[in-house]
Amino acid sequence: MAENKRDYYEVLGVDKNADDAALKKAYRALAKKYHPDMNPGDAEAEKKFKEASEAYAVLSDPEKRRQYDQFGHAAFEQGGPGGFGGFDGFNFGGDMGDIFGDIFGDLFGGGRRRGSSNGPMQGANLRTSVRVTFEEAVFGCEKEIELTLKDECTNCHGTGAKPGTSPETCPKCGGRGQVVFTQQSLFGTVQNVQTCPDCHGSGKIVKDKCPHCSGTGYTSSRKKIKVTVPAGIDNGQSIRIREKGEPGTNGGPRGDLLVEVIVGRHPTFERQDMNIYSTVPMTFAQAALGGDIRISTVDGDIVYTIKPGTQTDTRVRFKGKGVPSLRNKNVRGDHYVTLVIQVPTKLNETAKQALREFDQATGNSLNQAAGTEKKGEKKKKSFVDKIKETLEDTFDD
Repeated sequence: MAENKRDYYEVLGVDKNADDAALKKAYRALAKKYHPDMNPGDAEAEKKFKEASEAYAVLSDPEKRRQYDQFGHAAFEQGGPGGFGGFDGFNFGGDMGDIFGDIFGDLFGGGRRRGSSNGPMQGANLRTSVRVTFEEAVFGCEKEIELTLKDECTNCHGTGAKPGTSPETCPKCGGRGQVVFTQQSLFGTVQNVQTCPDCHGSGKIVKDKCPHCSGTGYTSSRKKIKVTVPAGIDNGQSIRIREKGEPGTNGGPRGDLLVEVIVGRHPTFERQDMNIYSTVPMTFAQAALGGDIRISTVDGDIVYTIKPGTQTDTRVRFKGKGVPSLRNKNVRGDHYVTLVIQVPTKLNETAKQALREFDQATGNSLNQAAGTEKKGEKKKKSFVDKIKETLEDTFDD
């Protein structure tokens, strides 16, 4: 079940802001370590390999990753928003063949060089948070957040070079953004590919830096962004805002902004999934005789009629008064109210006397209901009676 699964980011050992290259690198290391062909007969290694493959299949797919960031593992359960129907529904296509080719190439000699990394790349995702009240999370709302965002430098138009000059091709990597080095291992010659240390993967070197952006190609500024909080969102879930993250490189699109929702505590209500729970006090007289009480819900107060003889801790269900579903706001959970008899802590003498008379009246009734002692059955001695008998025996002696 979904609740037994580890977090996909935890499985791969990466941060939630990890880009595609970091995800691929992490998965490649795990696949090499736990691949069944490398661990014949090791069931635990096979389990970890499948777990890592499932995590990478989701996080390497932008749409599945979006669904996972917003809904967690529930996105891929039967009937979930992703509609992928579990692990068997994932598609392990894409660059999986490249990864396994690299793995076996590294292990058994030869290896292979990868293509250039200085093509258009999407910018990194940004993360922030927004606080909402309990009611705002239930019904949805609009919030405005302020954060620092990067934009393309208007002076150099993102090149990082001083106006009138242009970036030059990196001499170390020849503009590929990667360098290849060869080393010998027990399995033969291995070729490894690394990001060029001189141009940091861009394939370009800026000699005359733009004074406006110091050669970065970007400037930072504070901006206000409107966030639409959907009805039914829960504490800790995130909202993805497309292309509000870091700028891309080499003409790539911006990353996304992931806004984590922090829901404030309510003084009366508690939430579990789509249901709301609360406790409402009632007097002893109301519980015994019945009567009307006022109960608060997220939709407003309602009047509920207590039945005579209602016991404390009685639970009442108000259907459709809970939290809306994220997938369908017309579908709502329920509100469960626990009725608890409230015992007064301060009583005047009139109230005390009334309770004594009530206690005496109900006590006599209980004695009558219990009946007299069975014929031939000895009455049990009380503690006081036993003390009296002991004293009498002592003085008689």
